Formats: sequence, C-alpha cells, structure tokens
Amino acid sequence: MRRLTALRFAPVLLAASLTVAGCANWGGKTETMDEQIKNKDYKFGSLLGTEGGLNLFGKNKRGGDQDNANGLSVNSFLWRASLDTLSFMPIASADPFGGVILTDWYTPPDSPNERFKVNLYILDRQLRADGVRVSVFKQQRTGADWRDTNVGPETAGTLEDAVLTRARQLRVAQNAAAR
Repeated sequence: MRRLTALRFAPVLLAASLTVAGCANWGGKTETMDEQIKNKDYKFGSLLGTEGGLNLFGKNKRGGDQDNANGLSVNSFLWRASLDTLSFMPIASADPFGGVILTDWYTPPDSPNERFKVNLYILDRQLRADGVRVSVFKQQRTGADWRDTNVGPETAGTLEDAVLTRARQLRVAQNAAAR
C-alpha cells in the first residue's frame, strides 16, 4: 500500500526536480541589464527600442532599417500626432501596428447633453495628406436616452488637418534635433 502511494507522487517529484534543476546556472555567464545595454546586443529589438521608441522584432541599431526602426506598421509621426490630437478624449483602443485609434464617448464640459466618439485610421507608412481618415460620431441626450445625431461634415476634416499639422511639427522638430 505504501509503495502505491509513493508511486503516485513520483511524477510530481520528478517534475519538481527537473524544474529546480532547470533554474540552476550551469556555469554560464549571467549579464546584468546594464551590461546588456552597454553591449547593445539586441538581436530582435526591444520594447523601448534602440533609440527609446517602440521596436518589437525590428532590426537593431547595427542592422540599419531606419524606416522600420520604430516597429510600427504606420507612419510614426502620424501615430504620435494622432495620439496628441486625441489626448483630450478617453482612448478605448489603440493599435500601433494596424494604425487604429478608437476613443470612448467624450462629453465636452460646456455641453453636457452632447457626446462624441472618434475612430481614427492611419492608412499609410508615408506622411501624406491622405494618410489619415477620421470618423466622428455624435449623440445627444433626450431625457434619459442618447440618440445619434449628424455631425457637421467639416468636423472630421478639421481633426484630420490637426493630425497632419501636428505630424509635420513633429517631423520638423526631429529633423532640427538631428542637425
């Protein structure tokens, strides 16, 4: 009877032993984070990137690939400008690889019976005038319910222009800093 109980726990003991043995350092050198940063041996990129930006699975500084240094699938100036422009609204979802920013409903302080929602799409890796598309949704409160209403046609265009203007400012600032 005791032998059967011991056999029942044998796989658990074996798994625990292998786990502990796998954690042991078998004489290999362990580098600190400072040493890794100093050596800059990022084979697949890092979350903070080689220049402080987002760089997942992109090439490192030695590998070149300046266009994909930020790891984004969209233009980085348009991405940052979009986030800056929509920073007054609560962001529900932001996908830097797909270039999609979805906001939650925002109620302006001066008109508590209206609320707005924005869907912003970055369409290109280039900084172009047609690289951003914005959809704006508006609701008005009638009693206790919110009802969809029309948004002025210039609203989406105004937001797109604001994003493009901010993206140009970011690009000019980066070029000036690089000189």
